[in-house]
Amino acid sequence: MPRQCLWQRLLTVRRRRPKRRWLRWLLLLIVIDAAAYYWWWNNQAERRYNGIIRDAATEFGVEYALIKAVIWQESRFDEKAVGQAGEIGLMQLMELAAFEWADEHGVRDFEHTHVYDPRTNILAGTYYLKTRLARYPRADDPLPYALADYNAGRAHVLRWAKDAARTNSALFMQNMDYPGTRRYINQVTQRRDHYR
Repeated sequence: MPRQCLWQRLLTVRRRRPKRRWLRWLLLLIVIDAAAYYWWWNNQAERRYNGIIRDAATEFGVEYALIKAVIWQESRFDEKAVGQAGEIGLMQLMELAAFEWADEHGVRDFEHTHVYDPRTNILAGTYYLKTRLARYPRADDPLPYALADYNAGRAHVLRWAKDAARTNSALFMQNMDYPGTRRYINQVTQRRDHYR
């Protein structure tokens, strides 16, 4: 009789194990499904503005991948994003930058809040980025200068671009005493390469 009880116990244990394995597989599938949905949702957000970005890239002659990388870095494609210093929208435009675009393009009755509109924001932000890139034509690579200008402002760029660092982007990056701006430039550059 003790052998029978032992045998019955083994059968009971064996019957329980497949149920637990099934439950583990189900949980694993749920986790994989959730991860796939999260990945899909993030990619959808990144693709939502592709047409507007292409239009802006064509209109202003700025690389599509660079515009998209700046949007990713600035707002993670959140059109309602608001920064601590009053930056608005996808490209986190300050009031002065937005008005610079509006004045140049003859937009009447323009208000800073108009850049909540994704199209207006991307066009104004791309124009602003183009003007920053055009400021440093003698640099071996104007991109770090332009991104530093976009992120930290012209005064800081002029402070960091002393002597040989005016044209040598590697020296310029070494002179930069704002780790956040250096990180910003690196992240935008990496993301641009990803979008290429």
